[in-house]
Amino acid sequence: WHLGSLMIWHVTSAESGGLLSLGEVVVRPGNEPPMHVHAREDETWFVLEGSVIFQRGHERLRAEAGTALLMPRGIPHGFAVQSPAARMIHMYTPGGLEEAFFAVGTPAPAREMPPAPAGPPDAAMEDRLRKVYGDLGVTFLGPPLSVLLAAEAP
Repeated sequence: WHLGSLMIWHVTSAESGGLLSLGEVVVRPGNEPPMHVHAREDETWFVLEGSVIFQRGHERLRAEAGTALLMPRGIPHGFAVQSPAARMIHMYTPGGLEEAFFAVGTPAPAREMPPAPAGPPDAAMEDRLRKVYGDLGVTFLGPPLSVLLAAEAP
């Protein structure tokens, strides 16, 4: 479990000789990551179920089941789940970023969603997230895309 989401790692960096990390995630609205940028890896998303809006730089892209999107390193990005949940494949090339997810996550007792968080991470967890992900070249830039979209709504 990672911050209210279920994550399943199918291929780790260790298993691929560092070439890639490949995971599956189920995310609820409100549990999306903050807008961020990767210094080391490209990130590819493939939507299996649900509806998601991605932001890649200044582009906003709607993605339904069957859509794949590349988020190149160095380009700010994020996503907002528009359905009750979204199930997606995420791949990092080269691999290694899964170590951050392992460091701040909790082993799931079963392949099921964790209880919904009561709210956003507290200040101590936000600091830990910035440190753990920052050590792997990820910089958080602002709130999740879902917060930005809500602020833009009429």
